[in-house]
Amino acid sequence: MNFNSIFLRSFRILLFPFSLLYGLIIIIRNFLYNKKIFHCATFNLPVICVGNLVMGGTGKSPMVEYLIQLLQNKFFVATISRGYKRKTKGYALANEFTTALEIGDEPMQFHTKFPQITVAVGEERIVAIPQLLHDKPETQVIILDDAFQHRAIKAGLNILLTECNNLFTQDFFLPTGDLRDQKNSARRADIIVVTKCPFRLAADEKNKMINQLEKYKTRHIFFTASEYGNLYHITEKNKNNISPGDEILLVHGIANAQSLKNFISEKAAAYEEISYGDHHIFSIDDLKDIHKRFEKIKAINKYIVTTEKDAVRFIKFKEQLKDLPLYVLPVKHTFLFNEGKIFDDIIVDFITTFKKETYA
Repeated sequence: MNFNSIFLRSFRILLFPFSLLYGLIIIIRNFLYNKKIFHCATFNLPVICVGNLVMGGTGKSPMVEYLIQLLQNKFFVATISRGYKRKTKGYALANEFTTALEIGDEPMQFHTKFPQITVAVGEERIVAIPQLLHDKPETQVIILDDAFQHRAIKAGLNILLTECNNLFTQDFFLPTGDLRDQKNSARRADIIVVTKCPFRLAADEKNKMINQLEKYKTRHIFFTASEYGNLYHITEKNKNNISPGDEILLVHGIANAQSLKNFISEKAAAYEEISYGDHHIFSIDDLKDIHKRFEKIKAINKYIVTTEKDAVRFIKFKEQLKDLPLYVLPVKHTFLFNEGKIFDDIIVDFITTFKKETYA
């Protein structure tokens, strides 16, 4: 359970009766799906679902990117996301003129980094998939972003993410906790990935987490750490590295920035932070405030750092950003205990051995 302050902790505990009601609704809903009273649709191609049981912050977007990088040279890949906080509704297919306001920040990030794949959005994935297959009939595999709780579709392979320092096993239903689905839903996962682990995760800590997760009968459990890459300027793309003498203004609008802040504090002499709400849509006034805050930093070696997800929401101010030292920090999953190839093989084998009649 992730409480950020004593006040928030106390307030959320007071909402416990609402959590019981929310949990009851979720349990009834899952019961109706499990008993096939509610129907789950299947499709005649490999569908991989990436999701979690809690509200944000487990590394879903980097996992989708990991899968894209693994598969894009072997198959025609498509992703479908909800497109959270976009200004449009319904199904939309990304094209060369698409913006984050039209499809959302995470899908825009996929579209920008991997222009050769198909990126689509749609609140109702069960409606979006047939439309995507009509528009892109060459599609060979679909990755559903943040769709584990959407039972209307039965994916062929479910990947469930949970954060190392906030396992879903220790959480409770919203709003007292962060769970948006019941813990037993983890039994539907084919793979559980414990994310944001320390690079030197001790074997006994690994085994403790496995003991907590094994009761959900998941076939595979993996562990990953967040590996940050080289900084690059948001418009000019020139590279940079954080040095011990640098001072950083960290600007972000993501759900869980703790691992990011840990990385910055380890690398830089000091940092200040401007935190916005998750998926915050930046305005020109925000940009002015950021510039003022940056000017107040006295250090000679200073610059602004943001995430790739935030960068796609900043890029609309391209002209104003050219002279601002705003750098983007990419992140990716690194599998621990030399198990990356095992994970890769499971994914590729699922696609290459897929039989249409299995899920039809």
